[in-house]
Amino acid sequence: MTDKVTPQARAQEAGETARLLSYILILLASAGLFVTAMAIPASRFESLGAGAFPKMVFGALMLMSVVAIIDALRKLPSAAYGRFVCEAVAWARRRHLIFVVLAALGAYIVVLPMLGFSIASFVFIFGLELALMPRGWKTLLIATIVATVFSFGLNWLFAEVFNVFLPRGGN
Repeated sequence: MTDKVTPQARAQEAGETARLLSYILILLASAGLFVTAMAIPASRFESLGAGAFPKMVFGALMLMSVVAIIDALRKLPSAAYGRFVCEAVAWARRRHLIFVVLAALGAYIVVLPMLGFSIASFVFIFGLELALMPRGWKTLLIATIVATVFSFGLNWLFAEVFNVFLPRGGN
């Protein structure tokens, strides 16, 4: 059974979905800032403390966000959730290389203190080149040269010319 939705209804549904996602984002940001405001040290000169006003503001924002989320959920038809999930999955599949690059960057940041700049950078650059470039003996040679120059070469440049030492690893 297919669901017939007019373009105008689809546009209205997309607007409501975007509002719902923005309300959720505001709720999460307000909750994080509320927790941060709790860490503000209390003053001995005032009974409420310096964090009282930020906590009230972020608490009010959280309350308003919850009300707005409930209202947005009420306005969305139940079929919109399935369409949103399908479209989000299709969007992520079309942009899978973005997620590959972000995962590689995260791994690079984690292993940089352990492996050092040269080795971690070589593996990061070479791995991304393998993921993004067409594979052939010429491209493998170019990828190896580029990864070597931009990892070991940059380390040498910073150490010998600028007298700045990049992370060596082993931490």
